[in-house]
Amino acid sequence: MEQQENHPARQILSCSICMDLLKDPVTNVCGHSYCKSCINTHWDNGEERGSYSCPQCRQTFTPRPVLVKNTLLADSLEELKKTGLQAAPADYCDAGPEDVVCDVCPGRKRKALKSCLVCLASYCEKHLQPHLQSTPFKKHKLVEPSEKLQENICSRHYEVMKMFCRTDQQCICNLCSVDEHKDHDTVSAAAEWTERQRELGLRRQTIQQRVQDREKDVKLLQQEEDAVNGSADKTVEDSEEIFTELIRLLEKRSFDVEQQIISQQETEVSRVREIQERLEHEITELKKKDHELKQLSDTEDHNQLLHNYPSLSPLSESTHSSSFRIRPLRNFEDVTAAVSQVRGPLQDILSETRNTILQIVSQVDVLLPQPEPETRADFLKYSQEITLDLNTAHTSVLLSEGNRKLTGMDEEQCQSYSDHPERFTNWPQVLSRESVTGRCYWEVEIRGGAVCVAVAYKNISRTGGECIFGLNDKSWSLSCYGNSYIFYYDRIRIVLSGPQSSRVGVYLDHSAGVLSFYKVSDTMTLLHRVRTIFTRPLYAGVRLYYGSTAEFCKLK
Repeated sequence: MEQQENHPARQILSCSICMDLLKDPVTNVCGHSYCKSCINTHWDNGEERGSYSCPQCRQTFTPRPVLVKNTLLADSLEELKKTGLQAAPADYCDAGPEDVVCDVCPGRKRKALKSCLVCLASYCEKHLQPHLQSTPFKKHKLVEPSEKLQENICSRHYEVMKMFCRTDQQCICNLCSVDEHKDHDTVSAAAEWTERQRELGLRRQTIQQRVQDREKDVKLLQQEEDAVNGSADKTVEDSEEIFTELIRLLEKRSFDVEQQIISQQETEVSRVREIQERLEHEITELKKKDHELKQLSDTEDHNQLLHNYPSLSPLSESTHSSSFRIRPLRNFEDVTAAVSQVRGPLQDILSETRNTILQIVSQVDVLLPQPEPETRADFLKYSQEITLDLNTAHTSVLLSEGNRKLTGMDEEQCQSYSDHPERFTNWPQVLSRESVTGRCYWEVEIRGGAVCVAVAYKNISRTGGECIFGLNDKSWSLSCYGNSYIFYYDRIRIVLSGPQSSRVGVYLDHSAGVLSFYKVSDTMTLLHRVRTIFTRPLYAGVRLYYGSTAEFCKLK
């Protein structure tokens, strides 16, 4: 292999540009020969200079020389190829733009296979042989080809950095270790490399174990997802079947009632028509008899009237009463009333079962619920800034501090708020502008008289007694007065007790259905906790009276 590469004929017949055997050889005016494509490319790249030079002798030409095919070289190449002289083997491949090049190859550089940390040089397969075969090179450290070998040289002493300073966490040379690093903790770079490799191995083991754990968790969650989907799909299918059966039963009952009504309708109509026909027949007979009597009555001949009168047949008795006892005009209305009586209980049952079913559905929880915070610092992680909606404020409520503070005013100081469909008109209440969903926490500072802290659905009534926080099924409230507290929901009243404090904290976990009220002081004191199902977004609310104030605190 080496003999073929160093063959004299190969060196003579090689192009000095591509360093390979000549292809389509051409000769320049100066007598040097090149591959036709190589010299043309070389000159094409230099056309902007206006002159053309020979890559070997540097002689310049103007204008561009005309290249002539070198027939002698072309024939010689053909003959030499027949004798077995070929291009360099693939093992000695040229270096690409992303490869590390051999530092020994002259001219055309080949791809390096290894780099030596002792020689601080990279070698191709050919020039690597001494390191593999010669005893003096056996102790040299060979690594994968690297372009950063010079980084191993000390910039101050120009020696290979074989030491590591643990104090300064940097590689140093032997001279550095006895100079500015002499009092530092120094070890050999090899020893530090071994220690770092050990640490890397441990860290990789930790990462790999964590990856395995997470993969198990992902697999478990995927199984749980499949189970949830399968259970939900089966439940939907079963529910559809049950409700379809109920609908079919209702339709059957409806059909039975309809058929019974139609049957009774036909029976009653037939009876009425039968009597009607008899009465009409009797009317006809009576009219006929009346006509005969009229004719006899109109006879002026006395003898004739007296002669025919005894022959008159007596009037037969009527087959029906002269008056009918007909029921009041209710007919089938009683049936409608009876069906209506069924509808009420059925609606109650459906409504009750709907709430029960929805509650059971909401309790399906694949993941364990997150525990409620314990310390105020834990609660503050979920703090949410609350601003009040001016469009909901009663006219006796004055908003200030960027609509975070509200003050109860007397009737003479009522605000001239414009009419708005969302404004409370009967009670001094106000709702927040932002909805409170997910996990959130806020605090209200209370001054003066009684203040009610609440949460409510957006569709709570705005007028009448139904709009009062806590006196309906659309709001939950905590009334605070000194150290007295009363919780209200849907007119249910629960009297509470707790330490006196001017600040109330409200914690909401909407998806978990948890609403908690706390007194905030040095510690968090739970006043009341609600566990329910929230069916829509909630809004923070406050009700207060003349002389009292409430302010939503800035917690961030």
